Amino acid sequence: MAVDRANLPEGLLSVIKNYLQIFWSDPATDDRVTNITAGGMVYLNTKLGTEADYTVDGLPRNLLMDYCRYARDGALDVFENNYLALILAARDEIAIAAAAAQGAGT
Repeated sequence: MAVDRANLPEGLLSVIKNYLQIFWSDPATDDRVTNITAGGMVYLNTKLGTEADYTVDGLPRNLLMDYCRYARDGALDVFENNYLALILAARDEIAIAAAAAQGAGT
């Protein structure tokens, strides 16, 4: 499933806004945070090699929240450098889970 800016996973916008300490709602802010979130999901899915589940607690969700913080603050140029170890750890976790699931199915 591709990332749909118009339909983020249920509740994700609220989680991201809370993390960013945005406690108000207006169409412009919601649109900006939605676009940042969708862009972050596409970016992280590419780095992780699969579509991650950002609706549950874990490294992918934490990375997405921090991606959104960096994007809001205009600091995406340093995000990957600062979070490379966690991106690689999340990618490894996903690969290990996929291998274990494949092994269990044989």
